[in-house]
Amino acid sequence: QVQLVESGGGLVQPGGSLRLFCAASGFTLDYYAIGWFRQAPGKEREGVSCISSNDGSTYYADSVKGRFTISKDNAENTVYLQMDSLKPEDTAVYYCAAKLIATVQGMQAMCVMPRKFFGSWGQGTQVTVSS
Repeated sequence: QVQLVESGGGLVQPGGSLRLFCAASGFTLDYYAIGWFRQAPGKEREGVSCISSNDGSTYYADSVKGRFTISKDNAENTVYLQMDSLKPEDTAVYYCAAKLIATVQGMQAMCVMPRKFFGSWGQGTQVTVSS
């Protein structure tokens, strides 16, 4: 069964850090562009950060640049999102998703327009930033 499972969310104070995990099963991530997306209550789902399948190029939303870092471990078949200097506005359910995309441009488009690429989502992991 092809599956992506998110974990690592939780409650953290402003300025704190969390590391999210996206574990793949039933397929290998080597040829997939992978993205982290989030949806806050009452808001549309948005791309947070994505990583390409070929050269490891990355994309970050302006709101998280310099604070979040995406990485991929092909041996572990897992993608990570290191989130530092967290802000209350980072509070959301975070989802990971994968698509067979070979180009960096395609990866960027996937991150900017997730609705065009994904029709269904997993359970996600809740991140709450609050004092």
